[in-house]
Amino acid sequence: MNQLLKIHAIWNPHVYHGWGRSKKFFEGWYYKIVDNSQTNAFAIIPGIAMDENGNKQSFIQVLDGKNLKAEYFKFDSEEFKPTPKKHDLYIGENHFTKTTLSINLPGLKGNLTFKNLFPWSNTFLSPGIMGPYSFVPFMECYHGIVSMNHDIEGSLFQNQKEICFDNGRGYIEKDWGHSFPEAYVWMQSNHFSKSSISFKSSIAIIPWLKSTFIGHIAGVLIDGKLIEFTTYNGTKLNSCDISQENVSIIMQNRLFKLKINAIREKATTLAAPISGFMDGRIDESMKAQIKVELIDKKSNKIILDDTGKSAGIEVAGDYKKLIK
Repeated sequence: MNQLLKIHAIWNPHVYHGWGRSKKFFEGWYYKIVDNSQTNAFAIIPGIAMDENGNKQSFIQVLDGKNLKAEYFKFDSEEFKPTPKKHDLYIGENHFTKTTLSINLPGLKGNLTFKNLFPWSNTFLSPGIMGPYSFVPFMECYHGIVSMNHDIEGSLFQNQKEICFDNGRGYIEKDWGHSFPEAYVWMQSNHFSKSSISFKSSIAIIPWLKSTFIGHIAGVLIDGKLIEFTTYNGTKLNSCDISQENVSIIMQNRLFKLKINAIREKATTLAAPISGFMDGRIDESMKAQIKVELIDKKSNKIILDDTGKSAGIEVAGDYKKLIK
């Protein structure tokens, strides 16, 4: 039964992948929610963690991005209750699906609904954002995009104060495996001049057999079309420059050239997985800005020149290894 669920999960990255796992494994979903005025921005991260000795815990992290605060709520592993073949997860009295979020935590309660989700492309030979790497059994960390961009309805109550998320914007992704990369940069925004535009990118050190390589992924959602830049679709990483103030990246595939300049802001510390358990630390900002320029190589026409606000950005580990 567990093997069948694992096979099903390959083509359904949003579902739980940890069936039959008891050691050195983590899985977490990242819900980014921003209200219509961009006054409030949260990342809510439910997950499960198992260390090398089989100790387990489930958790919900809450990042209050505008107020630079983070909380880690620990639960017994028995309170983590996933549903086979779909993303329908309970952790205690908290409920998470692709289209709903129900929170009942100290200081944060409420219910949200997500509509008009836009997932990453998914084909038989390229299941989700990992593409062919989805089939490789020994990857350190796997990644999935549940929705690049969607509408939010509902409210949360933070310390009994209502925060209305009607007409807000949301983003959902996830990770699973045993550890985050030793060095990576990740960024995302869906607050550009048009609500239909969304962007995400990540560059990371990827262990491969007895060596490593730099993997890169980016996606620009514009006018209902997702333009993908990935290691496996022939995208070339031309340059990557990282400082305390900025992250600048240039990459191109056969049809498009992508220029990124992210302005970093003050970050908040979150827990991150090492060998399955949440013993690592990363810093994430939700107040950054990302300037995105997308160029059609054939016509040399600029398709997009815009700046995303309320952007999430993480620069983690020995990031100098990513500079190119």
